[in-house]
Amino acid sequence: MLSKFKRNKHQQHLAQLPKLSQSADDVAFHYSPAAFRETLLEKIAGATRRICIVALYLEQDDGGKGILNALYDAKRQRPELEVCVLVDWHRAQRGRIGAAASNTNADWYTRLAQENPGVTLPVYGVPVNTREALGVLHFKGFIIDDAVFYSGASLNDVYLHQHEKYRYDRYHLIRNAQLADVMFSWVEQHLIQGRAVNRLDEEHRPKSQEIKNDIRLFRQELRDAVFNYQGDADNDELAVTPLVGLGKSSPLNKTIFHLMPCAERKLTICTPYFNLPAVLVRNIIQLLRSGKQVEIIVGDKTANDFYIPEDQPFKIIGALPYLYEINLRRFLSRLQYYVSSGQLVVRLWKDEDNSYHLKGMWVDDEWMLLTGNNLNPRAWRLDLENAVLIHDPQHELAAQRDRELELIRTHTTVVQHYRDLQSIAEYPVKVRKLIRRLRRIRIDRLISRIL
Repeated sequence: MLSKFKRNKHQQHLAQLPKLSQSADDVAFHYSPAAFRETLLEKIAGATRRICIVALYLEQDDGGKGILNALYDAKRQRPELEVCVLVDWHRAQRGRIGAAASNTNADWYTRLAQENPGVTLPVYGVPVNTREALGVLHFKGFIIDDAVFYSGASLNDVYLHQHEKYRYDRYHLIRNAQLADVMFSWVEQHLIQGRAVNRLDEEHRPKSQEIKNDIRLFRQELRDAVFNYQGDADNDELAVTPLVGLGKSSPLNKTIFHLMPCAERKLTICTPYFNLPAVLVRNIIQLLRSGKQVEIIVGDKTANDFYIPEDQPFKIIGALPYLYEINLRRFLSRLQYYVSSGQLVVRLWKDEDNSYHLKGMWVDDEWMLLTGNNLNPRAWRLDLENAVLIHDPQHELAAQRDRELELIRTHTTVVQHYRDLQSIAEYPVKVRKLIRRLRRIRIDRLISRIL
């Protein structure tokens, strides 16, 4: 059981976080990808001062085109608008995994810039590391005037539910001028003006190799780049705290670490890829031993965006959902006692052939973490991550919070026993052979750290 000293230490960390006062009327939860798309387009069309879109990628498909065209239309109609887009440098200059790198997203940004002379809409590529496998721009948030539309979603057909399939995430519109200013200033100072950041909408852009040293220095600078602001809220009122982090000891990681043990009754976690850092697993075990409830909502392997149906050609990347399921099965086998007692509830999300991308934490009825952080070793060490922590001591957002969780649970089934999950022996032959080969040369552990 957590000692009183340790518990106070965790609570003290949260109490000392600078908090921005927030009106409950100015927080709107959106519950579906289609609502996310419609609201984002509506806000872009109605913007009067600034639009800053930050996402892992803005894809050259119908969904992505709808967003970028809307941005160009807004800038054309109101030239005084400050409009910019930031995406990952490496991701923008390659095709989808397994596809050739011809006609990339960056090529598309350049074509659109040439087709819209006189309309300046910079698209910045942010290289968080020298290679995509070693770190990406996973900072999230769409800053529009005095509001932040926060989601873990990127911008393409499935995240925006443009056609039949969707990828499920979380979507929160927070109207708060201070929050928007803090985030925008940070993006402007540390990303747009970053030494290794270059325009992707210009034909003559440097090769990654040419800016390698700048990227290394830039990564070091990002490790020390924190949100600087004075809080104006106390610990008894609704408040928001923006957090940012890169690296194992980042302020965001520290807050996630301290947030979990503060659960007096229940901790709920969402993650699409079950691969928790060891330090977070230890937190969960401590909570269970002290009699607290833990609920984990994770995507079924078939709801993973890397899943390849058995009737399609197999690619190595298709083994990932199985590796995550192996992690989950091992975790549950260790903690089967708590699963059987109902103290640990693990839910698998699956809705036909749609995919699941939800992240975040709920601690009792008091704290909500909105984040793009996958709560895995990659997020913990390699990617540039951020979050908005909502403190709701008076339960002013309870109705929206409960509605969100109710909808997330809708397409889930509870795992009653670790043996409910398939073992390696039950996997398709090609998957089984690959996993056993990876284990033999012990490369599966390396893969779990970077994917």
